[in-house]
This record gives sequence, structure tokens and C-alpha cells, in this order.
Amino acid sequence: MTAQTAPARQQIAVSRWHRYRPDQQWEAYLFLLPSFIGFLIFVAIPVVASLALSFYDWNLLSPPEFVGFENYSQLLTKDRVFRKVLFNTFYFIVTIVPLQLGFGLLLAVALNQGLRGLEIYRLIYFMPVVTTIVAAALVFQWFFNRDFGILAAAIWEFGATTGLPIQPPDWLNDPDWAKPAVVILTLWKNSGFTMVIYLAALQGVPAELYDAAKVDGASGWQRFRFVTFPMVSPTTFFLMVIQMIGAFQLFSEAFVMTQGGPAQATLTIVYYIYQMAFEFQRMGRGAAVAWVLFIFIFIFTLVQTRLQRRWVHYETGGES
Repeated sequence: MTAQTAPARQQIAVSRWHRYRPDQQWEAYLFLLPSFIGFLIFVAIPVVASLALSFYDWNLLSPPEFVGFENYSQLLTKDRVFRKVLFNTFYFIVTIVPLQLGFGLLLAVALNQGLRGLEIYRLIYFMPVVTTIVAAALVFQWFFNRDFGILAAAIWEFGATTGLPIQPPDWLNDPDWAKPAVVILTLWKNSGFTMVIYLAALQGVPAELYDAAKVDGASGWQRFRFVTFPMVSPTTFFLMVIQMIGAFQLFSEAFVMTQGGPAQATLTIVYYIYQMAFEFQRMGRGAAVAWVLFIFIFIFTLVQTRLQRRWVHYETGGES
């Protein structure tokens, strides 16, 4: 037998090392392990614990008492405040979601025309998105103040100038005006995000489609209806889903600006969860409200996913 050369021996050693080397998938799992542990500790386990807690009556001081489905039955049949909370939440959904989609699309179309100083306009409209919601709510609390707010001052000045008997509404103390005030704050805060997403979708629409529509004699509205809107329909579906979920989870705006009032006019489901759990120390009832909220969000998202097959179109030409 001939002696092996040094390169051959080195190659054999490398092959043996690879033979006993762990699979590279385990290396990926090791890198994912910290995030997975964090997910278990801060998300998965609390979710399961909240589901179990919803079947108990617990005030954080005495031992938990198992009550079965009593929290859910009282919530859905006897809790009048919860019915009002549901009405308030659905009011915000049917007002905020369509207005935010429409206003964001309008801004995106306007800023997609190649105007001068376009970057400045985009920055101005997007700045509210990165603004802290607490700071924005405090500013709007002053803005809507009937006695010394800038909006009230403008209305008083307009009435004095025109001679019309116009008085500013008491936005934050009138149940009929408190909801629109929260809607206006939410639109101001989040429309910039909708605009940016729509801008990205509009810039992906082929210019050939608009040229063909112009050749066929389509007006501006017809080009928007039959070209722009179908091409951005997947983006509209995405925004509709996430904005509906955001409207279901509305909390900070009402918490800071109106404290759920007046007369519970702006009390939302998430705010009600906060009250039940941390103000009234009814942790089981608060967990039950949270799971009812989850069921509502799941059902509405599932319905939207089913219905999107009828109106969402993709560039391949087929319906989703």
C-alpha cells in the first residue's frame, strides 16, 4: 500500500468532521430559540392563561373561584354597559375605516401626480403617524375645548364676522359630539400611513393601462374606477383588514382625550377590558371581554377574507 499524501489525509479529516457535524437546521433553531422563548413567555402562555382566567372570578386579592361560563353569560345577556360598548366600537369601525381608506386614497392619488415639492407634502402628511398618540390626544383635547380651543375660537370669529348665531359645539362634554372628535383625531393620526401604502400601490400600476384608457376616450373618473381602483384593490383589502382590527382595538384616543365619556359615549371594548381588569379588579370578567373581542375580530376578518374574492383583482388577471 502506498502512503497517503498530505492533501489526501487532510481531505479525509475534513470529510470525517462533516460526518459528525450537527445538521445546520439545528443551528437555525438555536438562533430562533431566544425569540421563541420570548414568544412563549410574553404571548402564548398569557393567552392560554387569559382563556383559563375567563372561567374564574378573581379580584387579585382572594383565591380565584371557578364560575364556568357565568362571566360570558352575564356579559352577553345582562351587562348593559357592554351593549353600549359594542355600539360605540361598531360606530368607530363604520366611520373610521371607510373615511380613512377614502381620505388616504385621495391623498395618494393627489401626491402621485408629479407635483413640485412632492417629498415635502409626503413628509407633512406622514408626520402624524410617527407622533405619539398621547401627545396628539392632549393637543386635540385643547383643540376641541369649547372655552379656549382654537376650533371654538374660529367658529366664534366666523359667527361674529358673518352675523350668524353660530355657537361651537361642546365636543368633549356632549355625547353626540364626543364620538366625532375621536374619529377626527384617529383620521389625522393614521391617514398618513394609509396614504403611503396607497402611494406604493399606485406607483406599481402600469402606465400603459392609463394610456390605453385615454385612447379609448375614458374620462378621469372612468380611469380611476376601471383602472386605478381595481389595480389597488389588493392594497385596499389589506388596509381594510388591519384598520378594522385597529378600530376594534381603539383605546388610547378615548382614554386620553375623553376618558371614555361623556356618559360612556366613547367607551370602547378595549377600554372596557381595562376598566374591568384594572379599575374594578374583575380579572375574570376582563379576560372574558378580551376573548369576546377576539371572536369578533376573527369572524369579521374571516368574512372579509371570503368576500374579497368578489372584488379584489390581481395583475395576473384572475380574481383572488
